[in-house]
Amino acid sequence: MEGSGQDHSVGDLSSDMRKDRAADQHSSSSMIGCGGYRLFDRQLSMHQVIGGGKVADIILWKCWGVSIVVIVVATVAWLMLERSGLSFLTISSDVLLILIILRFIWANSAGILNTSLRPLPELVLSEEMVNNAAASFRAKVNNILLVAHDIAHGKDFRSFFQVVVFLWLLSVMGSFFSFTTLAYIGTILLMIVPALYNKYEEHVDRYAGLVHQSFSKHYRLVDENVLRRLPSRRIPRDKID
Repeated sequence: MEGSGQDHSVGDLSSDMRKDRAADQHSSSSMIGCGGYRLFDRQLSMHQVIGGGKVADIILWKCWGVSIVVIVVATVAWLMLERSGLSFLTISSDVLLILIILRFIWANSAGILNTSLRPLPELVLSEEMVNNAAASFRAKVNNILLVAHDIAHGKDFRSFFQVVVFLWLLSVMGSFFSFTTLAYIGTILLMIVPALYNKYEEHVDRYAGLVHQSFSKHYRLVDENVLRRLPSRRIPRDKID
């Protein structure tokens, strides 16, 4: 009887340990998964991050016809710029010149041909649109200036590392591709990457959580072994005031 009681207690203890281990694994997987980590720490949907409206619908291929037209036009423009050897400013000016001449001739010949011109829509920027764009631009510029200020004073190693890697990659890509090709590649990526991410969001967030966890672990090691041993550079309070 005594031995059976001990076996029963040992069995309960092992079952409790298995439950605790399963709970820990479930919690860690949920933290890494879509519910625990989201790419770029965003709280909004992909449609809202892009800005919503027609532009977001085009980028996310909800208006697939317009999205195809954007890719075709970008491809044709890139081929024209690369094959012709002319600059973007030259071709843009020539295209606008031809369009303006054709429109002017058609408007003046409409009276002779007794045809009516279709009314052109009035393109007017409202004050609300300008204020919203200015406020958004101001917030982004202030954020960039704040990050640059922290990097200049050696405060934010992670932002410093990200900026260095980004500028290095930009320099390497600039040595292989022209500005026109980079703009074309950026346009194609803008039309493909957000749509793919929106479709496979859960899987991407899961793997991004694993990468973020590994990067945070290595960053803590660098911070404890290197950064904290560096002499801190503080700005005197009289200079701040």
